[in-house]
Amino acid sequence: MDTTTTTNALISSDRVEGTAVYNKAGDKLGSIEELMIDKRSGQVRYAVLEFGGFLGMGTDSYPLPWHSLTYDTNLDGYVVPLDKAKLEGAPRYNDEQRPEYNADYDRKLTGYWGL
Repeated sequence: MDTTTTTNALISSDRVEGTAVYNKAGDKLGSIEELMIDKRSGQVRYAVLEFGGFLGMGTDSYPLPWHSLTYDTNLDGYVVPLDKAKLEGAPRYNDEQRPEYNADYDRKLTGYWGL
């Protein structure tokens, strides 16, 4: 798998949103719904993966640590080192249950992902 990076160091968030996410086996897991940015540092903390459902209905949102994603030019998408079973057990929410990204929720995410 060629994970060559491009020469551009920056990318617009609208180019990231909607990009496919795959596991290392090449299975498509979903796509990036949005990015969660730390207000103080300006760093992207999480890429929220939209996963599950059918035709955009019944999907759940899974915040993945941004640093766990690697862009793969051959797939034209991001690759994460996890399988569907790990993802299915991960913290998630839907539009009606959107969490507040506070210190408690951050601890829950960092605990699950082992950060």
